[in-house]
Amino acid sequence: MDIPITEQDIAYAENFLASGDLATATPLLEHLVELAEDYISAACQAGEDVQYFSFADPFERLAYRRVERDPRRLVQVGVPFDRLYSDMAFAYISQRDYVSARNALSQAVRWNPMNCNYRLDLAELFRALDDTQEWAALSNSVLERASDGRAAARAYANLGQFFCDADVPLAASGCARLALRLAPNDPRTEKLIARLTKEHPEVAEEPDGKAVAELAAQGIPTSPSADIAVCLLMCATDAADAGDDELATKLTVRANSLVGEEACRALTKLIRESASESGPADAPEGA
Repeated sequence: MDIPITEQDIAYAENFLASGDLATATPLLEHLVELAEDYISAACQAGEDVQYFSFADPFERLAYRRVERDPRRLVQVGVPFDRLYSDMAFAYISQRDYVSARNALSQAVRWNPMNCNYRLDLAELFRALDDTQEWAALSNSVLERASDGRAAARAYANLGQFFCDADVPLAASGCARLALRLAPNDPRTEKLIARLTKEHPEVAEEPDGKAVAELAAQGIPTSPSADIAVCLLMCATDAADAGDDELATKLTVRANSLVGEEACRALTKLIRESASESGPADAPEGA
């Protein structure tokens, strides 16, 4: 069965969305979603041995495999369904239909679970719908999937606000310190710091180690995922070997923003040594 929509169809609807023409964009997107869901129902049913995704690039596929430990065969669909559902959610958000937006964005996450912007935007929708537990849970889920410092910092800033609301200021301070380290000058981090300064000035005197230890005691990871950094550097190494220095640099910069330059150098050395010992890589999974 052929996919009934194309990426160009999505881009066409996005033009109206970008111009603010919701009256045209919304029904167009709803029609595309209807066609996509008919196709998904007929041709993309998950099972014990297979699952379907619309990852944006090989890095996301590799990262999903490493983080989720999903043993199934991963099939890449030919159209970015995640983008379609994200566009649909944006249209609904613009009309303040937050329930429909939440449902659409949940599907975007399902089709691309490694896109942390989807997760963070979905978290905000749950917060707007007064579900702060899910807001915090989704923000926390970003920390093991974030592939750049900004996404991780945004997640920590959210969790910091959550701990302020829960009257756990030391954990909130730990979040603020980690967020500041990952993405200096981020407005969400600045907002959290301003709140802590106003409501709990005493925590500023606590050492970093104590604040971060309190955060760990609350069950929150105290650093972004090293597995994600490894995936970024593996893809950067492949890109460099293929002569794509621009992509290799971009991926390395993202890894640096997560774990720092020194750790990245050590990891890159280990990756190259491992590749040298294991010989040629296995062929990639079929789409």
